[in-house]
Amino acid sequence: MNEAFDDDAPLHPDTIAVREALPRSAWGEHSEALFLTSSFVQPDAAGAAARFAGDEGGFIYSRFSNPTVASMERRLAALEGTEAALGTASGMGAITLIMLALLKAGDHVVCSRSVFGATLKLVGAEFAKFGVEASFVPQTDVAAWRAAIRPGRTRLLFAESPTNPLTEVCDIAALAELAHDAGALLAVDNCFCSPALQRPAEFGADLVVHSGTKYLDGQGRVIAGAVCGSRELIEGRLLPMQRSAGITLSPFNAWVVLKGLETLGLRMRAHCANALELARWLQREPAVARVHFPGLESHPQHALAMHQQSGQGGAVLSFEVAAADAAGARARAFAVIDATRLCSITANLGDTKTTITHPASTSHGRLGEEQRAAAGITQGLLRIAVGLEHVGDLQRDLARGLRAPT
Repeated sequence: MNEAFDDDAPLHPDTIAVREALPRSAWGEHSEALFLTSSFVQPDAAGAAARFAGDEGGFIYSRFSNPTVASMERRLAALEGTEAALGTASGMGAITLIMLALLKAGDHVVCSRSVFGATLKLVGAEFAKFGVEASFVPQTDVAAWRAAIRPGRTRLLFAESPTNPLTEVCDIAALAELAHDAGALLAVDNCFCSPALQRPAEFGADLVVHSGTKYLDGQGRVIAGAVCGSRELIEGRLLPMQRSAGITLSPFNAWVVLKGLETLGLRMRAHCANALELARWLQREPAVARVHFPGLESHPQHALAMHQQSGQGGAVLSFEVAAADAAGARARAFAVIDATRLCSITANLGDTKTTITHPASTSHGRLGEEQRAAAGITQGLLRIAVGLEHVGDLQRDLARGLRAPT
């Protein structure tokens, strides 16, 4: 921590987001420094040997140790309430690192079937090539998670909460208990909420995954990822694999995320307020068949979401347009997207700018129709990541398509 206090009272997360970092350098910079260097000069041969062996702290090579990246990791870990964090090249890189470091041929993973499309492909198809098996279960059915566990083989439970794009919320504490009773670990993707709303480790999660590309940066500028957890898991098991595999976060991208974290709490409160207002408006629109948003009382896991997410619904919602069949639903969904003039048509999220996308043909487009159906991804589903624009402007932008003659 850069600033010292006389008492031991814990700092508010908003303060941690601004202040937690490595100590200032000899130059006394106020904004955390950006160290654009591939390697670091060692004091002498013995010191170099000690650092390479891990017997002495110090920076060696930016593939696995850099002061700017370390500041970001330290700040994020403090916000998540974990002992350590590790920056990665992307959110998918973070998941890949977890699986490479913790799993081997013959091991088994239980995963929510409602997670991000690329995660489904990675866990279910890519790692199957290396002998890692996976079972996919309904996100909210704890009994299904329990039934899918294979004693002695299941090493990892993986969930998003809320999920992308249907915003399903899992009971983190219940899944943590299941995992630990089976001798497995629980990893939770906290991308949609960020530590400003939800800290999965407080509910028993062993690893917390982030796509820093989203709310941690907050302005759509860089690709970044991170994993948070105990020092034993992060430094003892994941770091050695990162050092070998090079799933590395660049110093510049780490610095951008570090700066983004300073306003995380402020942004998320504004995002959540806008999303709730827009979700309530969508519920009243005749052309909308259903709205998925944890902040709405109609959401099946509303009470659980309020408990886990600091009483906030988050910033991402999805809704289904009313249509007679799948072909009509797809056409209507495309028409709504094409009628917008303000919302950005992009699959990214977490930006200050509101984005809109059709998951069935973008983020989940690589999945088969059967997989999409199992995940609840219909042709009439649209996902909106609500930004910081005036909500009235967003309503008018969406109304143009929703109220157009069919």
